[in-house]
Amino acid sequence: MSDISLTAGIRANLLSIQQTSSLIGTTQRRLASGLKVESPIDDATAYFAAANARGRANDLSARKNEIGEAIQTIKAASDGIESIAKLIDTAKGIAESARSATTAGRSTLSDQFNEILKQIDQTATDAKYKGTNLLGSGGELVVKTNETGTSKISINGFDASSTVGLSVSGIADNTWTVDTALDAAVSQLNAAQSTLRTSASTLGAVSSQLSIRDEFLDELKNVLREGADKLTVADQNEEGANLLSLQTRQQLGVISLSLANQTQQAILRLF
Repeated sequence: MSDISLTAGIRANLLSIQQTSSLIGTTQRRLASGLKVESPIDDATAYFAAANARGRANDLSARKNEIGEAIQTIKAASDGIESIAKLIDTAKGIAESARSATTAGRSTLSDQFNEILKQIDQTATDAKYKGTNLLGSGGELVVKTNETGTSKISINGFDASSTVGLSVSGIADNTWTVDTALDAAVSQLNAAQSTLRTSASTLGAVSSQLSIRDEFLDELKNVLREGADKLTVADQNEEGANLLSLQTRQQLGVISLSLANQTQQAILRLF
C-alpha cells in the first residue's frame, strides 16, 4: 500500500495541533499538581536548587527541636532555683525566729532548719529535664544552632546542693545556743541567695539567646521554603490563562485544518 500524501499546509496544521495538545497536557498537569517543576526533566537546575533549600529547611527543623529541648531544660533549672530560693527564705525565717526561742525551742528549730536543707538538696536533684540537670555537679548542655552543627551555645550548670554548692552548713542541736551562730547561718543563707540570683540571671541570658536563635531559624526556614516554592510552584492564575489561550489555539488549528481539507475537496468536485 502506498503512503498517503498530505499537502504541506495540512502537515503544518497537524503538527501545530499536536504541539498545542502537548502544551495543554502540561498546563493541566501543572494546574492539578500546583507545580511547574515536578522532576529534573522539567528543569534540572530549579528542581535541585529547590530540593537543596527544602532539605536545609528540614535540617533546621531538627535544630529547632534541639533548641526547644534546651529551653525546657533551662526552665526546669529555673523553676528549681525559684523553689530553692523560697526554701532559703523559709530557712532564714526559722533562723530569725530562733533568736527569741528558748534553748529547747532552738533545738527544735535547728531540726526544722536541717530538714529545709534536705529539701534544697532534693529539689536540686529533681530539677532535671530528660536526664539533664543544670543544678547538679558537672551539669552542662551544648546546643547546636545551625544545620551543620558548627554554631553552638554552651550552657554550664552549677551545684545547687545546700552544703556543697550553696555553702550552707547543717546545724547541730547545740549549735544555736548563741546569737552569733544564728548570725553565721543567716549570713550563709544571704550568700546562697546571691549565688542563686547570679545563676538564675546566667540561665535567663542563655535562654534568651536560644529563644532569639529559635525565632531566627523559623524565619530562615520560611525564606528557604519560599525560595524553593518560587522555583517550583506554578502560578495558578497564569496557568489558567495559558490553558484558555491554548484551548483557543487548538480550536483555531482544527478550523485551519478543516479549511485546508476543504481546498482539496474542492479539486475533487471538478471531476
